[in-house]
Amino acid sequence: MIERYTREKMGAVWTEENKLQKWLDVELAVCEAWNKKGVIPDSSLKTILQKADFNIERVREIEEVTHHDVIAFLTSVAEFVGPDSRYIHWGMTSSDMLDTANGLLMKEAGHLLIHEVKRLIEALGERAQEHKYTLEIGRSHGIHAEPITFGLKLAIWYEEMKRNLKRLEHAVEDVSVGKISGAVGTFANIDPEIEEMVCEKLGLTPAPVSNQVVQRDRYAFFMTTLAVIASTLEKMATELRALQKTEVLEVEEPFKKGQKGSSAMPHKRNPIIGERVCGLARLIRSNSLAAMENVALWHERDISHSSVERVILPDSTIALDYILDKMTWVIANMAVYPDNMMKNLEKMRGLVFSQYFLLQLTQKGVTREEAYALVQRNAMKVWEEGKAFQDVLLSDEEFMAHFTKEEIEKAFDYNYHLRNVDKIYTRLGL
Repeated sequence: MIERYTREKMGAVWTEENKLQKWLDVELAVCEAWNKKGVIPDSSLKTILQKADFNIERVREIEEVTHHDVIAFLTSVAEFVGPDSRYIHWGMTSSDMLDTANGLLMKEAGHLLIHEVKRLIEALGERAQEHKYTLEIGRSHGIHAEPITFGLKLAIWYEEMKRNLKRLEHAVEDVSVGKISGAVGTFANIDPEIEEMVCEKLGLTPAPVSNQVVQRDRYAFFMTTLAVIASTLEKMATELRALQKTEVLEVEEPFKKGQKGSSAMPHKRNPIIGERVCGLARLIRSNSLAAMENVALWHERDISHSSVERVILPDSTIALDYILDKMTWVIANMAVYPDNMMKNLEKMRGLVFSQYFLLQLTQKGVTREEAYALVQRNAMKVWEEGKAFQDVLLSDEEFMAHFTKEEIEKAFDYNYHLRNVDKIYTRLGL
C-alpha cells in the first residue's frame, strides 16, 4: 500500500510562513535573473541572497498602515537586506510575484493530492480483486435488477479514479505557471528573458501571454477538477452508506473499539465517515463555482478574485486531501458481508432471471412483445403471491410449451451473470 504522508503536510502548504517564503523565492529568483542580465551587481546579489528574510509579525504591522500586503512584505525584506534592497522587485508588479508564488503553492498542493489519489486507486484495485466474484444484487431505481459482483462496483470506482488522476495531473500542470511580465503584461519594464529564467529555476512554465495576472481559467480548471474528484468520492460514500442501511447491511464502515454511534442509542454504528465525505464534497463543489466566477475581471485586472482565492484554494485542497485519506481508509478496512449480499439477492425469488427467459423465448421463435408479456405475467405473480419464480414458470402451461423442466432448472444459475467478469477485469488491467 502506498504510504500516507503526514496529514499536517497539506496544511503546511497554506501557512502564512510558507506563502511568504514562496513570495521570497520568487523575488530572489528574479534578482538572480537580473544579475545574469547585468542589472544587479554581483556584490548586491550576494548581499540580497545572504540577508533576505521576513518577519511575519512585522509584515502584519506594516500592512496595518499600508493596507497592501505585498508592500508590507517587501518593506520587511528591505529591513533585513538594507540599501541593496532597491534591486528587489525590479520592474515587477505585485501580481508577478503573487501569481507566480500561487503557481508554486498550487503545484505543491496538487502533487500531494496526486499522491492521495494514487493511494485510493491502489486500495480500490486491491478490494476489487478480492471481491471479483462476490455476488451482489444490482439495483436500478433502488429496485433489484440483475446480479453483479461487489468487485465490479469497486472496479467502476477504480477506473473512475484513474480518470480523475489524469484530470488532476493535467490541472496541476495547467496551474504550474508563472508570469513576470510587468504591470499589464507588456514587459515594458522587464525583459521577457527574466520570466523564462525565473520560471525555469522555480520549476514552472511561463504563461505564454498575460495581462496583470495569470488568467483565472487555469484556476477554475484546477478547482473544478477538485470538485469532480470530490463528487466521485461522494458517489462512493453515498453508495456505501446505502449498503450499510440496517435492512441491507452488505457493507459497513470500520467501527473502532471505543467508538460511539449515538448519545442516546448505544447500539448504533453509523456511516459517519461517508456522511462527512458527502458534506465536504458539497463545500468543494461550491468553491469551484467561486473559482469560475473569478475568471471575468475588469480590463487587465482587478482584485475581486484575490479575497476569494485566499479562502477557496487552501480550503478546497485541504478538504479534498482529507476526504481522499478518509475514503482510502474506509475502502481498505470496510467490512463486507457476502452472506447478506446473497440473502438480499435471493429476496426476489429468482426474478433476476426474467431477462434470460425473455431472450430465450425470442430464440425459440416468439416475438419480443409476446415473450415480454408472457414473462412479465409470471413475474407479477412472484410480486403479488410471494411464490418462487421457478415454481411459477413450471406451473404455466403456455410458458412450458417452449421449455423442458430441465431447461428451467438449469437456467437458475448465477454463474450465467459472471461469465464475462474476467473480460471486464482484463480491460481494466486488474
